[in-house]
Amino acid sequence: MIPDVLEFFVSFLGYIKRSGKVLPLRMNLRAAWLLLLLSVSAGVWSVPIDRNEVKEEGLEENMDTGLYYDRYLREVIEVLETDPHFREKLQTANADDIKNGRLSKELDLVSHNVRTRLDELKRQEVSRLRMLLKAKLDSTNTQSLQMDHASLLKQFEHLDPHNQNTFEAKDLELLITTATKDLENYDAERHEEFKRYEMLKEHERREYLKGLDQEKREKEEKRLQELKEKHQKHPKVNAPGSVAQLREVWEETDGLDPKEFNPKTFFKLHDTNGDGVLDEQELEALFTKELEKVYDPKNEEDDMMEMEEERLRMREYVMKSVDTNKDRLVTMEEFLKSTEKKEFNNPKEWETLDMKPVYSEEELQRFEAELRDKEEELKRRAETLRQEQELLTERGKALEAQKREYQQAVMEMSKRQQEPVAAAPPPAGPHGELQFQPEAKKLEEAKAAEEHEAQVQNSLPAEPPQNQPVHN
Repeated sequence: MIPDVLEFFVSFLGYIKRSGKVLPLRMNLRAAWLLLLLSVSAGVWSVPIDRNEVKEEGLEENMDTGLYYDRYLREVIEVLETDPHFREKLQTANADDIKNGRLSKELDLVSHNVRTRLDELKRQEVSRLRMLLKAKLDSTNTQSLQMDHASLLKQFEHLDPHNQNTFEAKDLELLITTATKDLENYDAERHEEFKRYEMLKEHERREYLKGLDQEKREKEEKRLQELKEKHQKHPKVNAPGSVAQLREVWEETDGLDPKEFNPKTFFKLHDTNGDGVLDEQELEALFTKELEKVYDPKNEEDDMMEMEEERLRMREYVMKSVDTNKDRLVTMEEFLKSTEKKEFNNPKEWETLDMKPVYSEEELQRFEAELRDKEEELKRRAETLRQEQELLTERGKALEAQKREYQQAVMEMSKRQQEPVAAAPPPAGPHGELQFQPEAKKLEEAKAAEEHEAQVQNSLPAEPPQNQPVHN
């Protein structure tokens, strides 16, 4: 019995966890999603899944495909899997039906409960995207009092921006096609990131040598050249997917007699999760022996970033020659047919990264020009920030001085209120004589006149009393 898609997805993630492979997490889930979308047409799910084992392993919460709409994608899949009709259609659909969006028309036949849950998921996703847009506008200081969310949401390709409330067939179609396109472009993005990494490494090497004097520069250049030559002195690397490369895995990894090599048995041995196909991770595991010939994490001259790029190139090479239906999976039939080709027994020698540069001198010069422009921009921003900091420092000093003046004034006022008021001494002249103001002089003259009049009255003879009563 063919297991449903969600259980297969869960089982695949459980296999990754059990296998203990040191692989990029995003690559694991990318393969899982492609399996989910594309492998239903292979018809090779021959090994049933242990439901108890799936329940024990479960989905790890921190896993995602690396897509910015990963959570929305997984939640939609989980809800659709709860509908028996849609799950049955998904199991019988072929890869073209899924990739071209024809399967999305079956959405009209799912239950009302499923449609309601999908509507709620879409409204939550639209709300999340609105928050992202607002945060972006706020970070760029863009003033938009009347934000047109409908037009802004058009930049997100995984949902219909014109209908923000209900999940329709077009939403499922957009979600599937966008996720497939984004995940298929991931390899190209990895190649571009690696190229920039290599150019940055060469740029830093040149800048480091420029900072040395003549003697030290010559000595360092000699040391680096010796490391490069040491890295290039490695055993011959067999072409991935060739009979020599597979026999080496058969003998050294599987511990079997090389004379008894059998492609069909080899396929079954390395279909580690027993799903009847070799996925991208199972293929990349076959190249470990070849990569160990060139790269050793203990050696200074070996770069592990280059090893992962080499692994990716090997996997792409095999997929290009073996995966005839381009579903990113290798079936038993495709694998056996590849062993019948001429290139399988007489392959060309594999060119490692050290034999062929990944960038040209012109690309390096453009990259360095970009770095200089970014450096100048950072310097301008740093200078602007420095000036703003100085201005803020000066303002802070002025405010601190003003604060101290206010505190001094408050203290003086408080002191004056507490001290008694003392009579002010009369003003004195240049030689110490008293100087009176006109008002004070008039008061002094009036006082003198009163004293003179009192003296005159005291000098007059006393009049005898008249008609005064006689007291005993």
